[in-house]
Amino acid sequence: MIRKLLLASAATALMAGAASAADLPRRAPPPVFTPVPVFTWTGFYVGVNAGYAFDASSHNDNATFGVPGAFATVPGTTATFRNRSQEGFSGGGQIGYNYQFTPGSGVVIGIEADAQYLDFGRDRRSAFINGGLAPGFAVTDPRGLSSLDYFGTVRGRIGYAFDRTLVYGTGGFAYGSGSSDRSFGGFAGNDSFRTGWAAGGGIEYALPTESWLNFFHSSAVTIKVEGLYVNLDRNNRNQGAFVINAANNFPVAFNNIGRRDDQFAVVRAGLNYKFGTY
Repeated sequence: MIRKLLLASAATALMAGAASAADLPRRAPPPVFTPVPVFTWTGFYVGVNAGYAFDASSHNDNATFGVPGAFATVPGTTATFRNRSQEGFSGGGQIGYNYQFTPGSGVVIGIEADAQYLDFGRDRRSAFINGGLAPGFAVTDPRGLSSLDYFGTVRGRIGYAFDRTLVYGTGGFAYGSGSSDRSFGGFAGNDSFRTGWAAGGGIEYALPTESWLNFFHSSAVTIKVEGLYVNLDRNNRNQGAFVINAANNFPVAFNNIGRRDDQFAVVRAGLNYKFGTY
């Protein structure tokens, strides 16, 4: 009888323990860790830019040229061109590639090519005439920058990224040309095309991928502010047309007085769409 009582007590204790264990809270599964993507500047990009360009040479005096007697009604007629015309709007596009050694913060290297419209040619015939021009003739500024209508560069870039902010320097090859070969009858002496170098720097910031500016669903949209100095060699040939026949826009007189180099600076803002590595 005693043995049966002991067995019944043991069974009751086991059942009570099992019931208490069932009431204990269960361990929840560990949370799944989802790493936050680290931004990288690595990838191809394409974009547009716009800004303002201005003369950066040390020669800021007005230039006065004597008009040949065959094209003047008054002996000793002169034309004075003002340097204030050597500035204007600049805009264009760029394409490039960046590589970042360590995603997040770190060194970034890259290469970029751009092509730019340049509004330096709008005031070629803005001159003060002291005397008189013969009917049917006009004058144009023969100095270098006045005939520069576009330029482009192919540059290396190196900088340091602080996550989505990139500070960089840049430099490389530059070229430029004007419409003098079209506007003034295609005369080879205009020395239109020229080459040189460019250097500068800027700061660029990557917007979130879901930015409203991301029309093309790229991996990132970046905005930048950049300053660039451009120096284009003019050689020793004629600086450009001086007197032209207004009837057919053909040059009839040239002048080799002017700058040896075209030196100008550009301050611009840009918008890039990055494709590739996220």
